[in-house]
Amino acid sequence: MTLPPAADLGAPLPDPTPSPELLHRLATRRSAPAQALTTPGPDAGQISDLLTLAARTPDHGKLFPWRFVVLGPVTRADLAERLTALATRQGLPAKATAVLAKLTAAPTTILVISTAAPGSKPVWEQELSAGAVCMNLEHAANAMGFSSSWITDWYSYDAEALALFGVRETEKVAGFIHIGTATEPALERVRPDLSALTTTLP
Repeated sequence: MTLPPAADLGAPLPDPTPSPELLHRLATRRSAPAQALTTPGPDAGQISDLLTLAARTPDHGKLFPWRFVVLGPVTRADLAERLTALATRQGLPAKATAVLAKLTAAPTTILVISTAAPGSKPVWEQELSAGAVCMNLEHAANAMGFSSSWITDWYSYDAEALALFGVRETEKVAGFIHIGTATEPALERVRPDLSALTTTLP
């Protein structure tokens, strides 16, 4: 599967058309358990396409307030080993160590970093854009036939851990998007009561 050629700058884009496949995808969307992701994962060309699709997200001013780090299995294994020492200092060290398995299981992980900064657009809107990038990655991965899991965990907030990932002091982790093939089916979970969360105005 290849992406259509990019449109020329300023060229009109096609109008949306009904897509039962997309509606089915949205109606059954579920993150896979990160520890249950294995090979095969996306190849280099597919990863490039995933990033291209992820970047087609609203960003409130063409600021592109995010960046990607593609983490292969060798890098993640090394990081997990180095994070183990930091895990012992967490509030629940056994749990903090156990969740590192999420970081090493999948064949591919894309780290999405929010680079939001004060400027022409509110920081909050820029951070929302980074979250939308994460969701686009999940949808695109599933459209390619892969399963995915959007994870943060404690190392997304620990200053020493962030330094290991090359996250700068002015940046935040929007998510680690783990991508691969699920070894077990994702199970449906509780969904919200929309009537309690929705206000309809005339």
